[in-house]
Amino acid sequence: QVQLVESGGGLVQAGGSLRLSCAASGNTFSINSGGWYRQAPGRQRELVALISNSGSTNYAGSVKDRFTISRDNAKSTLYLQMNSLNPEDKAVYYCNAEGLTGVGWGNYWGQGTQVTVSS
Repeated sequence: QVQLVESGGGLVQAGGSLRLSCAASGNTFSINSGGWYRQAPGRQRELVALISNSGSTNYAGSVKDRFTISRDNAKSTLYLQMNSLNPEDKAVYYCNAEGLTGVGWGNYWGQGTQVTVSS
């Protein structure tokens, strides 16, 4: 079984930065593609950023030019660098990744990490 463990969330002032990490643990897991999503109170979960197997990236319009998604294949880890944070970025952030495990193809979600931005 593969688990995605997120870290890096917390409280930051508007204009500040945070870096989220999403590390795979458990069975062998080679990330093919992945993404970050977020869910604010009373709202649906929304896509923040995606990274493909080739390394190409896509971003939601609200975070483009402020957030950067990246990956470390050797560590089976996804990252989300978040700069110029504002109160509208407050949400629980979830990572998602799919790829090859020791027993086949899998798609997994992290448990979520809270990001709070004070004005």
